Amino acid sequence: MSQEWNIRSRGHACSLCGKPLTDRSPVVSALKEVAGGYERLDCHPECWKATPRDYEPFSQWEGVYTAPPAADKKEALKKETADELLRHLISLDDPAMKNVVYVLAVMLERGKILVERDAKEQPDHTIIRIYEHRKTGESFIVLDPRIRLENLADVQGEVVALLSGTKTLGDVAASEESAPSAELPVGA
Repeated sequence: MSQEWNIRSRGHACSLCGKPLTDRSPVVSALKEVAGGYERLDCHPECWKATPRDYEPFSQWEGVYTAPPAADKKEALKKETADELLRHLISLDDPAMKNVVYVLAVMLERGKILVERDAKEQPDHTIIRIYEHRKTGESFIVLDPRIRLENLADVQGEVVALLSGTKTLGDVAASEESAPSAELPVGA
């Protein structure tokens, strides 16, 4: 699949029966491979168990549905957060940013904003990691670029520079393209 990462929003109604999901109720979430990407399903556990499927989900997990929070007042001057930067980079769909996207996702996982729901090794030995946003329930599909330890400090520096505003996306993309390969050799 050519798609390296993406965001899938949580549904607010059962994907199978159409009835609304209720706050703090159990929910089964799954990703289904479709042409050109993934389809996310959020279902009542009873519907998931009772409905026959002619496909094997790419990823599946159980969780608790949380209703969307009430709209907050917007700050006059908004500071970009790691969460917003990750969303922006994913929307760009730039393979040159794969290391930065992955490090941001790991930072957000360690900050308990994202939770890893699944990891799938692909036939080409790449790993796709499925993260879920704890508050919004969105799924983030992120390619694990297998960053080498000696390159990690450089990528972390790029992330800090982007968050602080001292570097632009063009600066980081140019340095990513000129950097040596960050991937581990096959079998390492």
